[in-house]
Amino acid sequence: FSDFWAEFWKYSNIVCSRLYDEVIDTSKSIADVPEWFKGSRLNYAENLLKHKDNDKIALYAAKEGKEEILKVTFEELRQAVALYAAAMRKMGVKVGDRVVGYLPNSIHAVEAMLAAASIGAIWSSTSPDFGINVSSLIIQITFFFFYLLLGLPDLKKVVVIPYVSSRETIDISKIPNSVFLEDFLATGKGDQAPQLEFEQLPFSHPLFIMYSSGTTGAPKCMVHSAGGTLIQHLKEHILHGNMTSNDIIMYYTTTGWMMWNWLVTALATGASVVLYDGSPLIPSPNVLWDLTDRLGITILGTGAKWLAVLEEKNLKPCETHNLQTLHTILSTGSPLKSQSYEYVYKHIKSSVLLGSISGGTDIISCFMGQNVTIPVYKGEIQARNLGMAVEAWNDEGKPVWGESGELVCTKPIPCQPTHFWNDENGSKYRKAYFSKFPGVWAHGDYCKINPKTGGIVMLGRSDGTLNPNGVRFGSSEIYNIVEAFEEVSDSLCVPQYNKDGEERVILFLKMALNHTFSEDLVKRIRDAIRIALSARHVPSLILETKGIPYTINGKKVEVAVKQIIAGKEVEQRGAFSNPETLDLYQNIPELQNF
Repeated sequence: FSDFWAEFWKYSNIVCSRLYDEVIDTSKSIADVPEWFKGSRLNYAENLLKHKDNDKIALYAAKEGKEEILKVTFEELRQAVALYAAAMRKMGVKVGDRVVGYLPNSIHAVEAMLAAASIGAIWSSTSPDFGINVSSLIIQITFFFFYLLLGLPDLKKVVVIPYVSSRETIDISKIPNSVFLEDFLATGKGDQAPQLEFEQLPFSHPLFIMYSSGTTGAPKCMVHSAGGTLIQHLKEHILHGNMTSNDIIMYYTTTGWMMWNWLVTALATGASVVLYDGSPLIPSPNVLWDLTDRLGITILGTGAKWLAVLEEKNLKPCETHNLQTLHTILSTGSPLKSQSYEYVYKHIKSSVLLGSISGGTDIISCFMGQNVTIPVYKGEIQARNLGMAVEAWNDEGKPVWGESGELVCTKPIPCQPTHFWNDENGSKYRKAYFSKFPGVWAHGDYCKINPKTGGIVMLGRSDGTLNPNGVRFGSSEIYNIVEAFEEVSDSLCVPQYNKDGEERVILFLKMALNHTFSEDLVKRIRDAIRIALSARHVPSLILETKGIPYTINGKKVEVAVKQIIAGKEVEQRGAFSNPETLDLYQNIPELQNF
């Protein structure tokens, strides 16, 4: 497998000041976190800003409800990054310092991140829609670009960027060590325009600190390397996505989701990146299709939930929009339902590549995803990604094909975190990925690999795996059946345990508009599950709910509900987009006598 990565290094034209001595020590396992491309020296930001077509648009930026779209060329982006970096250096930012953005998906965020990376500082960002309780995420930070600040007394410098209000209406006198962006950047201006300098650093030098969702406990703080992030993202963009400098890519994301980092790396291919800040449903559910037509977007990425919402609203973009330039629609965040495939090809565009992709913040990329060379099969992710030794394993640690199992990666990958922040002896890291199968990465997802097509069906988190009466299955196996019913808009499937450790499965249904919960519906759902799966898959109880909890990034949260019905508290409510729904699962009468 080291040959593949060596070949791809050459193919992708990675800019470096020193070539590597060896790709990887092949005697080491993934659990050893081996060093990749030892001896090489490079800079992530330099690779994103290497394109010499100065007038080419690098960034488009659109805001909810605003007609104006800002444009930044590659040359303008280089100049802005040079200015930010000069100001950062003037204030003392150096290699290894932490720079954090509490920022919307904006040009400022990209410029600040690239400036930090050019110096060799570590960037971390979170989005204003995470609310004000972000201090649990931001640990030992040095500089902070943001819009709102509370409870972080150890910051060295705070740069305030007026975004919604004007500078005149903001009083920063009560914020220690604070300065407005304009004044901050003025410190970087000398007699001449600052020149871009790129610190030449090891492949494994830290680039990003990313956070797990933190829905059931304190978030993990994962440190991702500059080289690993770069080469992995380039592989996914160039080989899997067929991306070129002619592409215009938009991924609907915030700065708090790894898809933002993934999106911005697309600049390294010379493609133009579209940043959108706001709701994908306001001022109308067509806002992303309007942008696609207006800008000529070629690759549009979104969460699976958004496509399901459009289908619920009976939108038919193929009848209202041109979408001529669009060749790829990507979906992630949660498994893409079979009916969403049908909806996309029937009502959006029949010739598009619909790529469901899956990986995670833990690898800041994908284990499996789109592949332009093979067919798309309804309900399946197309393929395991190149250079990723992915298998599905049973509890005995044996690979299973055509059966559900734990998603594992058996060989080292350049994009695994180098370490967790504040995990001195690496115990949290080992527990997170290597406690289940020694020497093998267990990702925490349950999946099934189709031996005929090579496609993958994601079956939910393995910590949400269901095992009533000794039959083990993933919650998505139930969702795929239940959510095909037009009466059901959403569902949640969780286990409940009694004091003897016996397990039963509870299925909650959220009804679609103008439909009511009924015994007849319950019977039809039970029958459908029995026929499609088996009698042992049928939930013990099927109940109605008015709401289902989701993370801010659009992932359905089963584990938190499992905790609540077991009588435990969920403390990290700030990780949810709709935390009020958690209260719906407390003290449910039907669950008391088990």
